[in-house]
Amino acid sequence: MSNPILIEVTRGALIESTHTGALAIARTDQSLALSLGNVTRPVFPRSSIKSIQCLPLIESGAAEHYGFDAADIALACASHVGSERHASLAAAMLKKISLGEDALGCGVHSPLGASAAKALWRSGNEPNQLHNNCSGKHAGMLATAKHLGEDITGYWLPEHPVQKRVHEIMASMSDLPLGNDVMGIDGCSVPNWALPLSTLAGMFARLVTGEGLSSERASAFRTIMSACWSEPELVAGPGRADSVVMRKLSGRVFMKTGAEGVYCGGFPELGLGFALKIDDGTTRASAGTALALVERVIPETPDLMQRNVLKSWRGAEVGTIRTAPALERAFDQLKI
Repeated sequence: MSNPILIEVTRGALIESTHTGALAIARTDQSLALSLGNVTRPVFPRSSIKSIQCLPLIESGAAEHYGFDAADIALACASHVGSERHASLAAAMLKKISLGEDALGCGVHSPLGASAAKALWRSGNEPNQLHNNCSGKHAGMLATAKHLGEDITGYWLPEHPVQKRVHEIMASMSDLPLGNDVMGIDGCSVPNWALPLSTLAGMFARLVTGEGLSSERASAFRTIMSACWSEPELVAGPGRADSVVMRKLSGRVFMKTGAEGVYCGGFPELGLGFALKIDDGTTRASAGTALALVERVIPETPDLMQRNVLKSWRGAEVGTIRTAPALERAFDQLKI
């Protein structure tokens, strides 16, 4: 099954590039409100499930034990740009559990944000693991292990209790075995399991509403959402789609990007979850699709797609990133 074009990139009067993909919108009972493209093929959700990976931090009592506040929890769910605030907060989280940067297993990369990378370069310092976009998630995983008295060595490995807990949550919520045949290793070294977009969408519908969850899990996820809504810039960074939407629509939209063109999230008031994947893994297309979805589902939304204007280096408008006809038709058929 070939996926339809979801996003078109124009230059002048012509379409210069196109991006195909698939999108699922599900209700809490797993029924689909929208299915576009192949939504049954397993895909790796990547960082779009960081809020799920954060659940053990809350459910175990580790966050409360170490005095983690909303900012700490938001960073534990983040794919951050590596700004000074992001790196400093990750260091502060580690300090609360009496560990240092060397305990992290996420690896080193330069800050994802251009401004953050430039600021670090100007300071004359080299990037370290605190600048890794996943440093908050890893600090949260270390906190959980320490709180439960587990060896922190190799906490990122699939066989470690930290990762087994995440696997159990993913498997139980998806009602899938999620064996080694669908397991991959993420860029930050922790395991990630592929599952259908339709299943992911249903999982997020239940997570954002609490329907079908235990009272403890529903409460834990509300804590996570509240933290991300109160500190949206920590989840990504200024101007990034996740942060922009959750700042403007706090309490109404929860969303998180993942590498290789994935987005997951939900609309608590409407009882809907969504999951999408762009075939070529392009972020501009996944963010464009997610923003267009938010605008369509919440009509009074501020114009989010205005961000998708292409400009020359002199600042002149030269093109757009816009929704393709197939996506518009699917939105027209969406019944909420």
